[in-house]
Amino acid sequence: MSDSGGRVARPKRADARRNEQTLLDAAAAIFVSSGVEAPIRDIAAEAGVGTATIYRHFPTRADLIVAVYRHQVEALAEAGPALLASEQSPHAALVRWMDLFVDFLVTKLGLAGVLQSDDPCFDPLHSYFLDRLGPVCTELLAAAAGSGEIDPGQDAYELMRGVGGLCAGAGAKIPYDARRLVGLLIAGLRRPR
Repeated sequence: MSDSGGRVARPKRADARRNEQTLLDAAAAIFVSSGVEAPIRDIAAEAGVGTATIYRHFPTRADLIVAVYRHQVEALAEAGPALLASEQSPHAALVRWMDLFVDFLVTKLGLAGVLQSDDPCFDPLHSYFLDRLGPVCTELLAAAAGSGEIDPGQDAYELMRGVGGLCAGAGAKIPYDARRLVGLLIAGLRRPR
């Protein structure tokens, strides 16, 4: 891979990758508690770095928002196969992944306005979300169906849209427990014993 000057870009050192992960985790935490317009100094304080460090990694707020979003989508995508390998059953893996998915959706509600803005840098994020998470959800559903725990033929996109709809009002003026509602939805997929 080369940069715009024709030089070959070197991969980041392990410590640089860890520092970037720390910044992304700190930014995500601040975005959840204070919104995406939170002062950069708050993110820097959470990460234990100076603001210049954040600007060196992410020159604009939009760069930081996109990076946080992608970082969290990747973590959720990687969680699916890991849960299938570690949980007692494919259905248990599906339940746990949906729990993580709810966390992701509820914490992203503050980003909704930004992601729907006119800024073209945010346009590809929805497709990225679907491209990365749709196959993971499909794999979890197929494994649960293959083990006989749920009926085959469940559509990952429909399920993800349904869960998204259940999470859409979470944190509104009339709070409700989106996690409990999603739990009922996922329990409804289960075949009777």
